[in-house]
Amino acid sequence: MFDLLRNAVAPRLLSVLPFVALTSSLVSLTAGASLAKQLFPAVGAQGATALRLSFAALILCLIFRPWRLHTTGSRKVLIIYGLMLGAMNLSFYLALAYIPLGIAIAFELTGPLAVALLTSRRRADFVWIGLAVAGLGLLLPLDSGSALDWRGIVLALTAGMFWAGYILAGRIAGRLHGTAASAYALGVAALLVAPIGLAHAGLSLFNPPILILGTVVAVISSAVPYALESYALRALPPNTFSTFLSAEPAIGALMGFIFLGEALKPLEMIAILIIVVASAGTALSARTQASLDI
Repeated sequence: MFDLLRNAVAPRLLSVLPFVALTSSLVSLTAGASLAKQLFPAVGAQGATALRLSFAALILCLIFRPWRLHTTGSRKVLIIYGLMLGAMNLSFYLALAYIPLGIAIAFELTGPLAVALLTSRRRADFVWIGLAVAGLGLLLPLDSGSALDWRGIVLALTAGMFWAGYILAGRIAGRLHGTAASAYALGVAALLVAPIGLAHAGLSLFNPPILILGTVVAVISSAVPYALESYALRALPPNTFSTFLSAEPAIGALMGFIFLGEALKPLEMIAILIIVVASAGTALSARTQASLDI
């Protein structure tokens, strides 16, 4: 009886684990951003970004030893990959200084959506993009009484632009070098942002409590999500993975509320839901096209 029960439950449990891992990754990533925002009063967004990228680069470089990838033929794409990563993180953390976490993620999603639009071969994709634009339109501070700051919106959109570049460069770097390319990119990103963070925060970056929290942010925002996503990627089809990632703005809004007390207005929550649906629809549309191509 026990063997029958085990044989029936085990496959279902194994099929659920990748989704649990991916959900945990999104929670960890957005919770880490919430913790990073708590560093802003002491070291600013620049300092928080520098700490996160520097410690994350140190951790992943020790694991993957990416200096072995330093070959003439692939050096350029690896450096571009890292520069996109650094600029994306810095722009995003600067945006968090002005707007809530969930909303910043929603605007940052314009990057992947733009990549989907530019590479689209289906009319349905333009419907999903239009839906995303409608959701973003609901978030724009078009009246003087809006709580959203235009500076945060512009910075989040800038982060989205760099995210698009990060995706395009990452595809090439990943095909050439696999997972070690991400560690190399983090090293380049840290070299880009660390001087900016040091110039802004000065010796405050080296205060023990700041260093400890910065390490925690790096582990929660980079090391843990990276490990969980690597497992999920091996177990899930790519488009299922992408569809599930579409929930990040909603999870970010929840983490922002729990850790930062960032309560969103009903209209803002509706807008985020629309963007999540549009992003998921784009991923599902790509999956359908891939199936037809096969």
